[in-house]
Amino acid sequence: MALQLYHMFPLFIIIVLHLSSSSCYGRYIQFFGTKQGLNHSYSADNNIVQQKHSGGHVDNVRRALRTATKTFNVADYGAKGDGKADDTQAFQKAWKEACSFSGAIFMVPSNKNYLLKPITFSGPCKSAITMQISGTILASEDRSVYEEDARLWLVIKKVNSLSVKGGGVIDGNGKTWWKNSCKINKKLPCKHAPTALTFENCKNLAVKNLNIQNAQQMHVSFQECNNVKVSSLKVTSPEDSPNTDAIHITGTQNIQITKSNVGTGDDCISIVSGSQKVRVTDFTCGPGHGISIGSLGDQNSEAHVSDVIVNGATLTGTTNGLRIKTWEGGSGVASNIVFQNIMLSNVKNPIIIDQEYCDQATPCKKQASAVRVKNVVYQNIKGTSSSEKAVVFDCSENYPCEGITMENIEIDGIDGGKSTEATCNNVKISKVEDVFPQCSTT
Repeated sequence: MALQLYHMFPLFIIIVLHLSSSSCYGRYIQFFGTKQGLNHSYSADNNIVQQKHSGGHVDNVRRALRTATKTFNVADYGAKGDGKADDTQAFQKAWKEACSFSGAIFMVPSNKNYLLKPITFSGPCKSAITMQISGTILASEDRSVYEEDARLWLVIKKVNSLSVKGGGVIDGNGKTWWKNSCKINKKLPCKHAPTALTFENCKNLAVKNLNIQNAQQMHVSFQECNNVKVSSLKVTSPEDSPNTDAIHITGTQNIQITKSNVGTGDDCISIVSGSQKVRVTDFTCGPGHGISIGSLGDQNSEAHVSDVIVNGATLTGTTNGLRIKTWEGGSGVASNIVFQNIMLSNVKNPIIIDQEYCDQATPCKKQASAVRVKNVVYQNIKGTSSSEKAVVFDCSENYPCEGITMENIEIDGIDGGKSTEATCNNVKISKVEDVFPQCSTT
């Protein structure tokens, strides 16, 4: 009789689990058993996800809960993706719902061009979240829409445990900004232009497999972030595009950049005040202005940068190579910096420390104070220089560069001959071994 009832009626078992307070686990799990197997239904804050499973245990469902996701596709919120209609509002609606859901994926689908005005994706969000950018996000060419803050276009603010990926494109549509730059047209006043993508106050951030191009000014900026991993990033804009730094790091700690390829009209990487524990590996730069610490100390400001390691980079046709630049009149220190395992090809100013940096229309005044530069290592650096001076240390008379180490360096002229030289002012070199051109202090 019991066997007959088993065949005739499903066996319903309800198990109530008291899981952790983490919202991504949900409040309850229900099992509906049948003769053929278990048909699982589980809820994460009343959002039901179903999974069929033959056999299974509670642990299996817990694991499934941890990966329970919902996709918020901008197309479902009215985004046209035709490159003409303004899709800003649709993106805002999709983000608002995604950010309030546990385990969300914010989706920008492929084969579409989404036109956006300035927009901020604000957190904190309910849990870890993914931005899957597979299509193209295109900036509005109308400069009037940036009047509220001309320095920003796409901003991701206070979003923790965020992953941005997808192989898509972020296009700043920068041509209209470049032609109105004072660096292109000297008759025009110098004004701010938007950074294409800004991460502000984000923790546990991963940016992977993304293409950023033709930024209005800087391409991507990490501001006051912590624990950042950047990989397979491609940044491109014309060599003559003004102020188009590729990767800008400010006030950010614990950031890793690897397997990335950059070609722009300004610094490939710029690392400025408040940044610590920066790691760069497997990095390709060119065209551009090289890899820069700074500028630091402008307008008599205090600046601090420390614990920077660039280990494994190739620079081709850049106007600077490995550069530290500080303004006169500043204070603070740039220290514990390592440049190693670097290949150079036709690079102007391959190694340079400039403590008299001046990037303004009028000459800078001579000032006594300076941002100190100390404990800098140059090691295993090979290649060719397009300038006669391959090594330039132009340091402060009052605050000389100190603790400079140079090992296994050979930088020849582009014709292959030993036609390069080094000039050094106000520098204390602690170690020199197998270096050409050799630096002699004056």
